[in-house]
Amino acid sequence: MNIVMVTNTYLPHVGGVARSVESFTREYRRRGHKVLVIAPEFPYQPQQEEDVIRVPAIQNFNGSDFSMVLPVPGLLRETLNAFQPDIVHSHHPYLLGMTALRVARYRETPLVFTHHTLYEEYTHYVPADRPLFKRFVIELATIYANMTDRVFAPSDSVAELIRERGVRMPVSVVPTGVKLQDFQRGEGGLFRHSVGISQEAYVIGHVGRLAPEKNLKFLAEAVAAFMLLNRYAHFLVVGEGPSETEMRDVFQRYGLADRLHFAGQLQLPHLADAYHAMDVFAFSSQSETQGMVLTEAMAAGVPVVALDGAGVREVVIDHENGYLIKEPSIVDFIGALQHFGAQSRVERRRMQECARLTAESFSLGATAEAALRHYESLQRLAHISEPETEEQWERVLNLIKAEWNIVKGMAGAAGAAIIGGDVNSQECEQDRG
Repeated sequence: MNIVMVTNTYLPHVGGVARSVESFTREYRRRGHKVLVIAPEFPYQPQQEEDVIRVPAIQNFNGSDFSMVLPVPGLLRETLNAFQPDIVHSHHPYLLGMTALRVARYRETPLVFTHHTLYEEYTHYVPADRPLFKRFVIELATIYANMTDRVFAPSDSVAELIRERGVRMPVSVVPTGVKLQDFQRGEGGLFRHSVGISQEAYVIGHVGRLAPEKNLKFLAEAVAAFMLLNRYAHFLVVGEGPSETEMRDVFQRYGLADRLHFAGQLQLPHLADAYHAMDVFAFSSQSETQGMVLTEAMAAGVPVVALDGAGVREVVIDHENGYLIKEPSIVDFIGALQHFGAQSRVERRRMQECARLTAESFSLGATAEAALRHYESLQRLAHISEPETEEQWERVLNLIKAEWNIVKGMAGAAGAAIIGGDVNSQECEQDRG
């Protein structure tokens, strides 16, 4: 099968969507499928990449580590003609997501869209961050989903949420899988030594992009308050981003800067070493749709203390593989960290084993297999066949329909945001190419 993955973020960007696209791409290729990735340019990207088309983009958009794609008409045509896609898989509803829609409709291939993100949680990266704009991005994602052939949701929570928001197309839950063997082994002791943490310390860990939507001030306050009561506790943070300064300020205020350790961005095998250096993984984001780092931590046998939220409650089972905090309470978060630290060795091993068992249900092999089955069913339903005598005007008609749906969808999303009403998703379905 020839699969086109279209994404606004990709390596070397560190984030859930980029890692998801890379993981599925790697697994599909391992199984013998051809995959073409269409992604923006990023600083320090690899010089040579297998079947990756980089689209010109503005770097570090609005102070973030994202790239803003620039429209370049006709850039992809020759490559796509040679590749002959069977499936187009879009990972965003805007920018290159619009390109994915045009490509799929013009070439009459099924279009899959993964609703990776709660987009309203990321509007602070745009100068027009207002409640009206949050409404707009929700409506835009919903309308886009209804112009595709199948929607993937990373978790049951997200599937339920987007259906409530008006997604009428079939929604399938397909989490991003983890290659378990990448995380099952690691040199935790050596990693502790490398960052100046003793072997006897109680290490709370966190991995992720250090950005405002991750609720990291809450996490820093909770962990620092806990550490005031536990002189053997240290906080190990893996990742980079604008919130690092805020986290450092919290620990400086508590007088605990010497027990805060930033390891920067890490790749395997060092990332696995970092997980194995942790006793417990702390997670406070409520903007997730899955939370891949939770599964990675559990694959390394590290239980999790996390705030309840979409994409988290499917992974963290309270008192089994970690502790799930129902309300964003610093006191409750501290209590969970304290409870885990006070466990007996037998109880801690039981929780570690439960974490490993949970990770197995999110293996990359299982999730990739599920995605491929959906691709194949879409191909069968579409009965796609391109007669050699197919007239060019039919392709142009499909492209015009796609452009009209894009314009109408954006106008509808803006209108719904302004008047606070519902977008007529059924109209969008009727107009799909």
